[in-house]
Amino acid sequence: METSNAQRLIAASRQLCEAVEALEFDAPVTHVYNPLRYARQPHEAYLSLVGDAPSVVFLGMNPGPWGMAQTGVPFGEIEAVRDWLKIRCPVDHPADEHPKRPIEGFDCQRSEVSGRRLWGLFKERSRTAKQFFKRHFVLNYCPLVFMEASGRNRTPDKLPIAERAALDAACDAHLQAVLGVLQPRHAVGVGVYAENCLQRAVAEIDSPATVSRILHPSPASPAANRGWAEKATEQLRDSGVWK
Repeated sequence: METSNAQRLIAASRQLCEAVEALEFDAPVTHVYNPLRYARQPHEAYLSLVGDAPSVVFLGMNPGPWGMAQTGVPFGEIEAVRDWLKIRCPVDHPADEHPKRPIEGFDCQRSEVSGRRLWGLFKERSRTAKQFFKRHFVLNYCPLVFMEASGRNRTPDKLPIAERAALDAACDAHLQAVLGVLQPRHAVGVGVYAENCLQRAVAEIDSPATVSRILHPSPASPAANRGWAEKATEQLRDSGVWK
């Protein structure tokens, strides 16, 4: 029996989950969440949406505290995941939960702005999620959420070099595996960090994918707060990803 893309992505995700859980991180990081573990059910439901031959892969950096950290879905703003992707599954809790960053799953009342913008753009372009996934897929490079004692989010690029090297090794291997399975024509970094990760992976496996970038939709970026969807669409057209 032939193995489907979804089955391959789920196997790769479980391997990544084990690899990153073996890593250790020191202060100022005090808490590390791995939604591949405690939100495995919605995460694998999401992976099961992958099409037979998506030609475009979008890559983000790592989960946001009100997005994938809650839903297990990349850029997983709750309303988009629940109402457009039609995913709503039980979510467990991390082993060591920060009191200021509780995991409430689909009951969380906060909205991930980056995810709302990204999935909102995709919803505008594709009438249904099924139509979107025929040609596109969205991933995160790193599956972990890093927090300091105050509850402040710390992104992977701010980790010490030694910790970053071990994390990158696991995440690079996973990204290479996913690109090998999906064989996209275009690999789009959501932000500079993700673009650099894609360039490494594409070079390592000699993928035919063309790497490009769109502006990250984070509200922390002043440029993203002024017509992000229009700017991202223009970038995707300029790079030949969209017509």
